[in-house]
Amino acid sequence: MLLSERIGPIESASSAPLYLQLQKALREAIQHKVLTPEDALPPERDMAEDFNVSRITVRKALEGLVHEGLLTRRQGAGTFVAARVEKNFSKLTCFTEDMISRGRSPHSEWLARMEGAVTPEESLTLGLSPSTPVYRFHRIRYADGAPMAVEYSTIAAFALPSLDVVDHSLYEAMASAGYKPVRALQRLRAVLITPQHAGLLGVKAKDAGLLVERRGFLKDGRAVEVTQSYYRGDTYDFVAELNDPA
Repeated sequence: MLLSERIGPIESASSAPLYLQLQKALREAIQHKVLTPEDALPPERDMAEDFNVSRITVRKALEGLVHEGLLTRRQGAGTFVAARVEKNFSKLTCFTEDMISRGRSPHSEWLARMEGAVTPEESLTLGLSPSTPVYRFHRIRYADGAPMAVEYSTIAAFALPSLDVVDHSLYEAMASAGYKPVRALQRLRAVLITPQHAGLLGVKAKDAGLLVERRGFLKDGRAVEVTQSYYRGDTYDFVAELNDPA
C-alpha cells in the first residue's frame, strides 16, 4: 500500500507550502497511530513520486519531524517513526505536551499530593521566605501504559488555587491560574536507578537512568517550580539545538 493511501493525500486546495502540508499529514498519522513506532518510511524518491512533490519538499518535511523527535534517521537504513522519546531541551514543554505531540497517550499515577512549608533547600532554590506554603506533587508518568519517569514537583502555593486543580497536566493547571512558567533552567545528569525507583519504573536496580532537575520562572523573574524527574535511560533521549552565534 502506498503511503499516501495510508495517511491521505496532500490537500490540493491548501495555500500552505507543500512541505508543511506533507509534514502535517505525517504528524497527524503518527499522533493517530496510523504510523506506529519503528514503522519505516519509503525512500525520499518514492515519497516524492507518491505525493507528486519534489524530493527537496520531502526532505524538508522529514527534517522538521526529525527535529521534533517524531522521526529518526539511521545511516544506511532509512527513516523510521521514533520508538524512543526525544525531549528537546530548547523548548519549555511539560511531559503531557511532549507525549501528545508524539502521538503517545500520557497518564499519571499519583504517589502523593500534599501541602506543606518550604524546606531550607527549597527556600534557597525558589527564593521564598521560610515557612512559605508550597504544594508537592509526586507521580509516575506513563506513555501508552508504560512507565517513563518518576517526578517530584514543588510549586509555590500562590501559583495554584488548590491541590485538587492538578489532574493530568501540572502546567495546564498553572496556566489556568495565570502562573505557568515561561522560562526554565534545567540540569541533566546520568544516575543509576535506585531500588525504590526501579520498582516504580519496571526496570532493574542500578540500570542506567537520567535525572532532570528543572527550575521554572514566571515572566516577572520569580521562581515558581522545582521539579526532579528520574527517567528510564532506555526510553528517553534529550536533544538540544546548538547555533553558532557568529
